[in-house]
Amino acid sequence: MDTTFKQLPAKPVSVKARFAHWALTIFTIALIIWSTTGINFSGIKATAGQITGAIFNGLIHPDWSYVYNGTGEDLVSQLWETLCIAFLGTFISAIISIPFAFWAATTKNKKWYTSRSGKFVLTFIRCFPEIVLALMFIKAVGPGSAAGVLALGFHSVGMLAMLFSEAIESLEDGPNEAVIASGGSKWNVAMFATLPNLMPALISNTLYRFDVSVRSASILGIVGAGGIGYPLTIALNYRQWNRVGIILIGIIVMVVLIDWISGAIRKKLV
Repeated sequence: MDTTFKQLPAKPVSVKARFAHWALTIFTIALIIWSTTGINFSGIKATAGQITGAIFNGLIHPDWSYVYNGTGEDLVSQLWETLCIAFLGTFISAIISIPFAFWAATTKNKKWYTSRSGKFVLTFIRCFPEIVLALMFIKAVGPGSAAGVLALGFHSVGMLAMLFSEAIESLEDGPNEAVIASGGSKWNVAMFATLPNLMPALISNTLYRFDVSVRSASILGIVGAGGIGYPLTIALNYRQWNRVGIILIGIIVMVVLIDWISGAIRKKLV
């Protein structure tokens, strides 16, 4: 009995597919070259090395007296405010995102234009960066942490609702059909079939978004939306490198801890 395997002939590549690959490659290279022409690079400044050395010196010799002094303007207080801004903005957006997710989700019981309109709204929301939203809300509610919460909450709705809608689309139809077969309404299907099965994905995506919000909240203070960004900007403007060093260390420690804790929780949910 002949047990040798015959090698199958290679599948021929059509001229059309080969032309499309080369056209895409040439277009990508041309786009990269064209994008570099818009960068106005005048060279590295003569003081760049001095400033870089001063920042590293501040990291090595941080201002430990700024860690906590009881004034409410120290590092611990500002990091806590940053964490609260990120948590509250993410919590608000997670609740608001649920109805938007059902609106944007594509299911067999919905008309195609309904989900398309929901996806368009979510895309429109994501078009606004957090910094721009923070500046807009500062004009509405004044500078401070409230503007940061509103900016993060509004921006996070676009991202979380899109992730939630994709999770809804990937759910199996069995539990929903069981509720419908027992005489349940659409509200019963959402409450007793869809949401319980969706909860692990909701929590996991919300935790991931909280990680991103912590980083964003650290920057929003630059424009006056509360958090650690404002004292960091002041320290940079006045060249207080020791203060800059301790603030950067605090931000790094906070982000690493939040990332580790949320990552551990997400692993248990999956």
